[in-house]
Amino acid sequence: MNPSLKWKAVFIVLVVLLCVYGLLGMPALPTSVAQVRDNLGQRIKLGLDLQGGTHLVLQVQVNEAVSQQTDQTLDHLATQLREKNIKYEDVSKASDTQILVHNLAPESAAAFRDLVSTNFPDSDLSPAPGEASGYLLTLKSSAIAAIQDQTMSQSEDTIRRRIDALGLTEPFVAAYGQGMNEIIVELPGEGDPNRAKSVIQAGGQLELRRAADPTPYPSETAALGAHGGVLPAGSEILAGKETDPNAQGGVWIVDRVPIITGRDLRGAQALPSTDNPGSYEVSFTLSTEAAGRFGPFTEQNIGRPMAIVLDHKVESAPVIQSRINDQGRITGKFGEQEANDLALVLRAGALPASIVYLEERTVGPSLGADSIRQGFQASIVSLVVVLIFMVFYYRLSGVNAVVALLLNLVILLAALAYFGAVLTLPGIAGVILTIGMGVDSNVLIFERIREELRSGKAPASAVDLGFKRAFLTIIDTHVTTVVSAIFLFVFGTGPVRGFAVTLTIGLVANIFTAVYVSRVIFEWHLARMPRQADLSI
Repeated sequence: MNPSLKWKAVFIVLVVLLCVYGLLGMPALPTSVAQVRDNLGQRIKLGLDLQGGTHLVLQVQVNEAVSQQTDQTLDHLATQLREKNIKYEDVSKASDTQILVHNLAPESAAAFRDLVSTNFPDSDLSPAPGEASGYLLTLKSSAIAAIQDQTMSQSEDTIRRRIDALGLTEPFVAAYGQGMNEIIVELPGEGDPNRAKSVIQAGGQLELRRAADPTPYPSETAALGAHGGVLPAGSEILAGKETDPNAQGGVWIVDRVPIITGRDLRGAQALPSTDNPGSYEVSFTLSTEAAGRFGPFTEQNIGRPMAIVLDHKVESAPVIQSRINDQGRITGKFGEQEANDLALVLRAGALPASIVYLEERTVGPSLGADSIRQGFQASIVSLVVVLIFMVFYYRLSGVNAVVALLLNLVILLAALAYFGAVLTLPGIAGVILTIGMGVDSNVLIFERIREELRSGKAPASAVDLGFKRAFLTIIDTHVTTVVSAIFLFVFGTGPVRGFAVTLTIGLVANIFTAVYVSRVIFEWHLARMPRQADLSI
């Protein structure tokens, strides 16, 4: 055998062995048909439409983030007015995007305008309607759009981190809809969609605040009454969690500004509780910068309770016993899964705004089994019909095409296994389309070879020219199709992306099988046939 041809054959055999191992040899080489089936099931991941699972469409309430920004601006503005000694009667929130300053002293108008232009560039200042000395700060439309875009991006990232932490197989999270602030979430194989929904929707807004009093009050009225009907400056009332025996379902007076927030967390994990045997608690670690603030704070407040606030409720209020630097814990009667989910949410970060479920569908595994069976049958029938046609029309050369097509499918499935790609129902359609593209490539090559033979070329020369002249056409058709598949992958949702993945992999594999493998088979056959014999094509 020609040494060059020998090494080509060795390379093809190695590719085949690598593909077979990728499909069947993990985690161990199979010794029975059942193990072959199990290995295939572990290596080929199925999408939501085949495996079953949960499909959710969420809407992010982006206007809440805009309103929160207005609240922060209001607090900042009030602080600045006091520091600059600018006289005014009151400052209040007029709407989600507007702040109203009442009865500003005329002599302070110039200083007020300078303050707004310097410190609040995202707001427009105008006279308040109906007030001679009132002013209205309105958030600019560009700033509103930026907040909404940032809220969508942060929500998508946070939801993706939370879902990934659940350990699901190939979850899909992406923007969805036509400018309606929607996010699509697909969870293949998720057996408990309610748990996934609770993890997605949990606020996870952790705050550590100083408590003004050592014990909670039974009601908001009682809390106000203990302070003469007026809350201490810089404080607010928060409800205690009813399941916490320290909170007793009452209310706490806590500092409005937290010393630590969820953004300061470096990690969180669930651990068995040291105070309540049989229950769990959540231990958290702070960043270096946050520990620099937390250490002095706890040292100055030894003997006073510190409220652990989660989603605007006092989870617990332990008494500070000593200086705490970079570690703390959230205690309570948590179950193991509840503590794990809370730690997961804290690690993933807080959602910037609440979400509303617009659509929820649960796909049963029976639908997936039907889809797999029907898609498999369609693929087999189309493959068999094509192979029969190729052998009938191109005789022995058709056998060459059969080998190339079968190897194409093996490489495609092995690539899906190695890359961890997900096979969806549209992905099966991509497999069938790949078969068609493979046949098209072989037809182009075989017809070019026939033309060369009819012009009087020798079989070896005809094969060489047939492959060379068909190559550019094959590359052109495959590249344009791959470009289309890339656009489908970039802009499509889960099932459409599955189609794009299988189609792209199949086309790349087809170039290898139709051009390289098929030519090696021709060269091997020509080396064995008599010099004057005709090529069976």
